[in-house]
Amino acid sequence: MTTSSRPPRRLPDVAFDAAAAARPLDWVGMSNIALPLRVATGHGDAIQVAASVDVSVDLRDADARGIHMSRMYLQLQDAFASETLTPAGLRRVLQALIEGQGGISSAARLVLRYEQLLLRPALASANAGWKRYPVEIDATLRDGHLHLGLGFSVEYSSTCPASAALSRQLNAERFVADFAAAHPLSTAVVGEWLASERGLAATPHAQRSRAGIRVELRPAFDELPLTALIDAVEQALGTPVQTAVKREDEQAFARLNAENLMFCEDAARRVAAALSADPRIDRFDAQVAHFESLHAHDAVARVTGQGGRD
Repeated sequence: MTTSSRPPRRLPDVAFDAAAAARPLDWVGMSNIALPLRVATGHGDAIQVAASVDVSVDLRDADARGIHMSRMYLQLQDAFASETLTPAGLRRVLQALIEGQGGISSAARLVLRYEQLLLRPALASANAGWKRYPVEIDATLRDGHLHLGLGFSVEYSSTCPASAALSRQLNAERFVADFAAAHPLSTAVVGEWLASERGLAATPHAQRSRAGIRVELRPAFDELPLTALIDAVEQALGTPVQTAVKREDEQAFARLNAENLMFCEDAARRVAAALSADPRIDRFDAQVAHFESLHAHDAVARVTGQGGRD
């Protein structure tokens, strides 16, 4: 008998051995699996991103020693090979993971982490640039019910209202000192003074800031509303950080900062107002952090609430 004609060797499988200290387990699976994902851009198309994925199922059979882990891994690779990520697609993947365990599991969970890339236009010029947003999707299917959590973060600029008021006072005092003897005042002279270095006695402090958002979504929507939620939060804050910037864009950004002075409390309330108006959201949890340029510590605020109702 040649080597090629020999029957395949039977490999031992200790997974079918009796479990010691038998009991059900809440979750069993794998974490930090590297997978490519296709995600929507919000403009009708999709892009492929690198993701880190956690996958697990419950082990409801107390006597089963372990789950079919390699089977679950291969299912996961096939599931996200070509299909764009949607709530319906996540439900199908989770259901297939449960069924693939041969009756020893009744629930499945996926946690997907990746960076969403969105092309953002400049404020004033004709340029645009790519901006990345960290995203985490937490999807669980249990008893036929899909629970879907969506987390993301947005970076923005925050200018301190107190610092702005103090700066305006110094600017006013310098103006009075420089023009105390000038009678009458010429608008041309004042305009020239304001545009000079003398016209800026102080500047308010501003800093890059971050809003971390987590929402529990209602299951009645066909698409993940990631881009729409990012847009809503950035619009509410008014000063999202920029990508491609020319001088006219920088000037427009400076104007936006002056129009949107905010403490961390103000920022948290703005975010909450945007999220609470969205009917796709069941509940939300948001935390803003201002990475202070004045202090050696951060200023933070957190707010929770419910989404809008139809």
